Amino acid sequence: MHEPRSGCPINLTLEVLGDRWSLVVIRDMMFGNRHYFRELMRGSMEGIASNILADRLKRLEARGLVTKAGDPSHKQKTRYNLTEAAIQLLPLLVAMGAWGRRHLPVTPELSIRNQLLEEGGSELVAAFMAELRVEHLGAAPDPAATPVRERLDAARAALACED
Repeated sequence: MHEPRSGCPINLTLEVLGDRWSLVVIRDMMFGNRHYFRELMRGSMEGIASNILADRLKRLEARGLVTKAGDPSHKQKTRYNLTEAAIQLLPLLVAMGAWGRRHLPVTPELSIRNQLLEEGGSELVAAFMAELRVEHLGAAPDPAATPVRERLDAARAALACED
C-alpha cells in the first residue's frame, strides 16, 4: 500500500474508491447480485475488460471490501462477496445516484432502483443492507422482512417492458 496524500477522510475514501471501475464493480455486486467473475464481466453495462475486472477485484479484496472463496459446487469457480465495509457504502451510492438523477441525463430504467431507495429513506436503505448481509455475509434472514431486492428488480423490469 502507498502512503496517502493526506489524512482527509474524503481523500482517503477517494484513494480506495476513486478509480473508474471500483464503485461499478461494487454496484454490480450489490444491485445485480453478482458473485462470480463471469457474471460481473458479462453483466457490465459499461463493458469492463477482463484484465481491469481482475485488477479491481484484487484491489477491492486488498482494501477489505470484497472477499473471495472457492465455490463448493465447482472447484474452478471463485465466489466474490461484499464485506461489511462495502455494504456500508450503500448510503453513499444512494446519495451519488440521487445527485446524478438531479443533474445528469439518467435513464428511468437504470435509475429506478436508486429512486426507490432514495424515496424509501433510511429505513429502506437499512432493510436492503440487511438483505445484503444475508446474501454476502451469511447473516440470518429476518423472516418478517419484506424483500427489498424483489421490489427494486420488479420496478426495473416494469420499466424495461415499457421500452
